[in-house]
Amino acid sequence: MNQYSLYIDGAFCAGSYTFDSINPATGEVWAQVQGAGPQEVQRAVTAARQALSGPWREMSASQRGKVLYRLAELVEAHAQELGAIETSDSGKMSSETMAQTAYVADYYRYFAGLADKIEGAMLPIDKPDMQVFTKPEPIGVVAAVVPWNAQMFLSATKLGPALAAGCTVVLKASEMAPCPMLKFAELIDAAGFPPGVVSVITGDAERCAIALTTHPDIDRIAFTGGPDAARHVVRNSAENFAVTTLELGGKSPLLVFEDADLDSAANGLIAGNFGASGQSCVAATRGLVQRSVLAPLIERIREKMQGVIVGDPQASSTHIGPLCTAAQIARAEATIALAREQGAIVHFGGAALDRPGHYFAPTLVECQSAETATLQVEMFAPVMSLLAFDDEAHAIALANDSEFGLGSGVFTQNLARAHRVSDRLRAGICWINTYRAISPIAPFGGVNQSGYGREAGRQSVLDYTRSKTVWINTSDAPMANPFVMR
Repeated sequence: MNQYSLYIDGAFCAGSYTFDSINPATGEVWAQVQGAGPQEVQRAVTAARQALSGPWREMSASQRGKVLYRLAELVEAHAQELGAIETSDSGKMSSETMAQTAYVADYYRYFAGLADKIEGAMLPIDKPDMQVFTKPEPIGVVAAVVPWNAQMFLSATKLGPALAAGCTVVLKASEMAPCPMLKFAELIDAAGFPPGVVSVITGDAERCAIALTTHPDIDRIAFTGGPDAARHVVRNSAENFAVTTLELGGKSPLLVFEDADLDSAANGLIAGNFGASGQSCVAATRGLVQRSVLAPLIERIREKMQGVIVGDPQASSTHIGPLCTAAQIARAEATIALAREQGAIVHFGGAALDRPGHYFAPTLVECQSAETATLQVEMFAPVMSLLAFDDEAHAIALANDSEFGLGSGVFTQNLARAHRVSDRLRAGICWINTYRAISPIAPFGGVNQSGYGREAGRQSVLDYTRSKTVWINTSDAPMANPFVMR
């Protein structure tokens, strides 16, 4: 049995309780994890608060950047090991977890390079004998809460800018598949961060997440998860007035116009729906296709999926692995059953596979209405739903008819249309003739029920700072009598 401990104040330690982690590929327990309760949360936050005024504060920005560079090198060197653990814990394809972890090293390099480029400004003040300047300062102690489905990436988009800005962080991994983050803590330790700068904990909502997000010493909360959990986080932040950013779920539209390269569009829909077994917040789960090309596009998708293998996520021959939890299977099956009742056509898939583990067949649903259940419910499963549109205005209206607004996509060979449509889509991200591309340089985030705030990009580092304004009287004369008005 694999054992995973918490990492608090520079040391690995036990929690208040333990829980089992299930391997989704087998349905069996593969690891035992220490869980954090209020006592461990208190220790982690206290250590983070103390670290703000300790050696971490005394380091120059360039020195902080060098520690982040060391972390990047360690992440890259251990990408295969971390990826293998993530695959065992979450069921994600090992080819994806290893490649994504290796690429995450570039996120830490990017933020390492920004650490000594956080600048203030001299203000052209309107008062004589005064020099006034602003200086950015670390916002303080950060609670970074990440989900299981892309945890190495989503932790980097929080840890990287927070540490570059000089903050300290308590990283809370999901109680679902937390093992790679607890293993990642070993790299934090080896990189040379002073004790308390980063603690890594995990645990359930009642004993861990609530205690962390309501703690009075938390200055900022960076949360990725579902809208329901986010509402609790926002309410919790009323206890400490922590600055909060939310990266939430989505039902992203992908628009395919009749002039699109249909092979490219089919690949985009497959990547957007079946990549990561459909377990992605930017999954293109609302495929909107111009009516004239819907039938040939469905045939292309069917042909491309014929050789796809659903199986062991550790095997190099596998294309789609299991879902993380059995609950996702139940949700997908119930949603597809309702869609059938609403007149939808299931071209292939639609049910769990009869084998050990949490396997679900890749599914293609042709919908007759925008109200079809599979176009409304975020299932976190490999379920593609397609709906026909008549013209550009109809496509935009359908795309924007959603409470979410994270990702979106447009496939067209008309450059003017690409600009025109992307400008009108209500979403934080729009991919043109591609899908699911990411970079540390490009901001990531949504609108509406998909949350607020942005992660990655240069601005994200400044989001972990507060501006201090400094006034200096340069006159040799004494300060004027405050009771004499001039």
